[in-house]
Amino acid sequence: MKNQYFDLSGQVAVVTGASTGLGVQMAEALANQGANIVCLARRKQLCDENAAKIKSTYGVDAIGISCDITDTKQVDAAVKEIMDHFGRIDILINNAGTGAVAPAEDITDEQFNNEMQIDLFGSFRVARAVAKSAMLPQKYGRIINIASMYGLVGNKIAPASPYHAAKGGVVNLTRALAAAWGEKGITVNAICPGYFETPLTKETLESEFFQNYARPMIPMARYGKEGELDTAAIFLASKASSYVNGVILPVDGGYTSM
Repeated sequence: MKNQYFDLSGQVAVVTGASTGLGVQMAEALANQGANIVCLARRKQLCDENAAKIKSTYGVDAIGISCDITDTKQVDAAVKEIMDHFGRIDILINNAGTGAVAPAEDITDEQFNNEMQIDLFGSFRVARAVAKSAMLPQKYGRIINIASMYGLVGNKIAPASPYHAAKGGVVNLTRALAAAWGEKGITVNAICPGYFETPLTKETLESEFFQNYARPMIPMARYGKEGELDTAAIFLASKASSYVNGVILPVDGGYTSM
């Protein structure tokens, strides 16, 4: 009998920021392994459309939920709705995020605070609610925080100090939660993506300016393609990663190796 190491059949996965881009890609990747999916983001229509597509394509249960992760009441209500529907949450991918780009000296307090509220505090709010309501009682869970290679290093191509600060916070929040919940059956890890193609980034990544930057800065001399983040998420979401905890995994073509 062959071991199905990455089979997620019957498990329930919540993916935040699953209205567009990498969030949708990861939700589909988990569904492809048999997981039931919750697409959670602010834009209800897109969440519902993505959930319907996942349900029809992969034959799993999938629902869309509108939630602003900067609002604790909305987060708690969303988790309750998920528990009422599925009765459990096994996997959480904290993917929702934003990115203020401007010279550091011009960044406003509001921009900095917004970045922290969404990328850092938002990730904590959702993890806290999911752990408290589902994972701690069931003594099992996989939390995957989507940080960024910019949470590990600085950059000179696009000034984004609030983003660096927030994603750096996500990196160490991951370690803190891994230490707090590891013995309670919950693993907490982070993926640090590099440059990836999405509908929002495609034009920039294909520009001559970026291509000239990427060749010397990225050892693989290219940006990430659709699907190249999925296997990292599947691995960390699976039962096979049971002794992987507090890991910060760059998926960046080697950008942070230099």
